[in-house]
Amino acid sequence: MSFGNRLRNLRLQNNMTQEDLSKRLNVSRATVGRYETNERFPDKNTLRQIADIFDVSTDYLLERTNNPN
Repeated sequence: MSFGNRLRNLRLQNNMTQEDLSKRLNVSRATVGRYETNERFPDKNTLRQIADIFDVSTDYLLERTNNPN
């Protein structure tokens, strides 16, 4: 599963829209869409924010483990 797929799944599991997530990350909705389609990849600070928002490890987001913790 790619980073984008993990992000989308986490967002949907938490009943968030791309707009909701974009506001929490202070990026555009289109940027979140590009993350989810793997057209763009977040910088390290945004990656940490995503991990914090969804309470998962950055290793999980980066596909280094299948364990979200």
